[in-house]
Amino acid sequence: MTETVTLPPHMSRADVDALLAARHDRPFDVLGVHKTGRAAWCVALVPDAVKLVATVGRKKVELERIEGPLFAAKVPNSKFAHSLTATFEDGDEWAFDDPYRFGPVLTDMDQYLIGEGTHRQLWSALGAHVTEVDGVTGTHFAVWAPNATRVSVVGNFNVWDGRRHAMRRVGVTGIWEIFLPGLGEGDLYKYEIAPQDGAPFLKADPVGFGAQHAPETSSVVRDISGYGWDDDAWMTSRGAAQSRDKPVSVYEVHLGSWRHTSDGRRLSYKELATELVDYAVWMGFTHLEFLPISEFPFDGSWGYQPLGLYAPTIRFGPPHEFRDLVEAAHKAGLGVILDWVPGHFPSDAHGLAQFDGTHLYEHADPREGFHQDWNTLIYNYGRTEVRNFLTANALYWFKEYHIDGLRVDAVASMLYRDYSRDGDAWVPNKDGGRENYEAVDFLKEMNTVCYGEVDGIMTVAEESTAFPGVSSPVDAGGLGFGYKWNMGWMNDTLRYIEKDPIHRKYDHHLMTFPIDYSFSENFILPISHDEVVHGKGSMIDKMPGNEWEKFANLRAYYGFMWGHPGKKLLFMGCEFGQWSEWNHDVSLDWDALHGAHQRGVQALVRDLNHFYRETPALHRRDCDPSGFRWIANDPDQSLTAFARFGEDGDAPVIVVCNFTPVERQWRIGVPVPGLWEEVLNSDAAAYGGGDRGNGGAVQSQSGEWDGLPDFVDINVPPLATVMFRLKQ
Repeated sequence: MTETVTLPPHMSRADVDALLAARHDRPFDVLGVHKTGRAAWCVALVPDAVKLVATVGRKKVELERIEGPLFAAKVPNSKFAHSLTATFEDGDEWAFDDPYRFGPVLTDMDQYLIGEGTHRQLWSALGAHVTEVDGVTGTHFAVWAPNATRVSVVGNFNVWDGRRHAMRRVGVTGIWEIFLPGLGEGDLYKYEIAPQDGAPFLKADPVGFGAQHAPETSSVVRDISGYGWDDDAWMTSRGAAQSRDKPVSVYEVHLGSWRHTSDGRRLSYKELATELVDYAVWMGFTHLEFLPISEFPFDGSWGYQPLGLYAPTIRFGPPHEFRDLVEAAHKAGLGVILDWVPGHFPSDAHGLAQFDGTHLYEHADPREGFHQDWNTLIYNYGRTEVRNFLTANALYWFKEYHIDGLRVDAVASMLYRDYSRDGDAWVPNKDGGRENYEAVDFLKEMNTVCYGEVDGIMTVAEESTAFPGVSSPVDAGGLGFGYKWNMGWMNDTLRYIEKDPIHRKYDHHLMTFPIDYSFSENFILPISHDEVVHGKGSMIDKMPGNEWEKFANLRAYYGFMWGHPGKKLLFMGCEFGQWSEWNHDVSLDWDALHGAHQRGVQALVRDLNHFYRETPALHRRDCDPSGFRWIANDPDQSLTAFARFGEDGDAPVIVVCNFTPVERQWRIGVPVPGLWEEVLNSDAAAYGGGDRGNGGAVQSQSGEWDGLPDFVDINVPPLATVMFRLKQ
């Protein structure tokens, strides 16, 4: 087609064709006002306009149509910014600041750090930021898509037309950016990406701060600046509260099913800030741990298949209301841990998969890039930008949302290239081994950066193998986590407690063997959501025997758990022994608390939490073998006794467990002579037990027993844990 006007000198016919086809990779070189010698030309692309006028200072100039939606005209060669007014066929007019008159927003330092892979606050550069440029309010968009030929921001504001707001390619970083005047909080958007081959497609923002409610998939502009935090007291003290020698008892929660309103609605962040926080405080927990809240498309994944790592899910409210929940927890003295999933992501079309038409975030080879167990994709940890994306995301939650800890999901799947793979379905490392060196390096870097930049935090690994040094410092050869879930303890002890008591004597080692490695890491003992789903039954349903025996077994097990070295974690509902297996679609069965047995379990867990927190011997040396001593084990009678010690001057505690339904009289040695008070008994009537015990205290007698200089004769109730503390 022949041009209806002479092309501006800075344009070629190829530019026109590329703009009209929405394939131009440098639209800022053509659109907007460009000076050539003493002349200046304004070029704009406004689909559906029948007339277009540029205002430069006080001068108005009507642009002529070059072809289709492309207009151009000479304008005054002045320092004044320009705006545009479009007239449409129905007579409507639209006046707007031309996005192509604004210069780059990303700084040279941003570009350098992104290219180097060390932009610790990546979210401050990428994503959608409500801001002001040259006195004009709008939103700055930036996204990494190095292999795209064109990237545009699309949304309701431009009828999802990728021709209208094509972005600027920034240097050689692979970043595209644009500032769109007038856009702000609540606007919906996606990126339309034109790959090197094939048709353009839409993607949500990988660094978006908000998203639509599933099943809708657009990103949402969210201004996350300006929150007035009021948790200084907690933030300055949390480091001490989360250290290895302090009590840590975690209440793991799925926010969508903890409690519903009477009409079946899920609680909002603001409601949870009152109801959940108050309950956790009353129960004596020190921390809340939330199953993943990074935006995710499918409710049934419980958040473990996230796509919006930088967006708190909108299911319970906007980002500031999630901050309200965190702040409320802090003001109540509770830490907040987030479940974080850097191990895999789903292949939904609007997500990270083949983001710019290539395998950008994931490996191309499915032997490295596809999880067979979860039908998800695996991040390419060897790619600098991907590692930066994930490390910065960890920092983002610590810095922007004052999160106190990250529990990193499925670490074992990251550490081993052959994880859950057979035969030749995996690719060995450069040395022919199974360790994933790139993932190991990423985890070390993430921990080093987070602990180095944010005071008082913790990171926790869900790691189910014997990989060495998971919770050892990086400079000592470890992965650098603060804590590790003790999956071995959980698996062994649950196998034991599920057995009929008549058979337990043959497997007594399941309760005693975990001590052999209990101090090899900084452990948390987890009874998590994974133990009460997928047909595994609830905790109470796992227990053998009649109803009374089931609840007695559960109480004895919890007593053993709280007495055992290691921090504690308990999934919601387990603290009161609901019968039903956890279902993410419905509320916990709070009506179960009408039952005396359930109220008894709840009361026991509450007392265990408070006793654990108030008793140094039960937490100060959780990660130190000097804080533990076996006293006696009698496998034939399923009896065990051990002592816990704090620092000098702390009263020691003896924990005695009877895992049979037969009351026992037992003589055991004691590490220190004196009066040993019975401070907790899971058979107490207040917990639903038979109230069998030791009359409040037992006096030791002189005489060697169990290799100790003194002993006590005690009564151990059936299916019960009893704790004694030296009276000082």
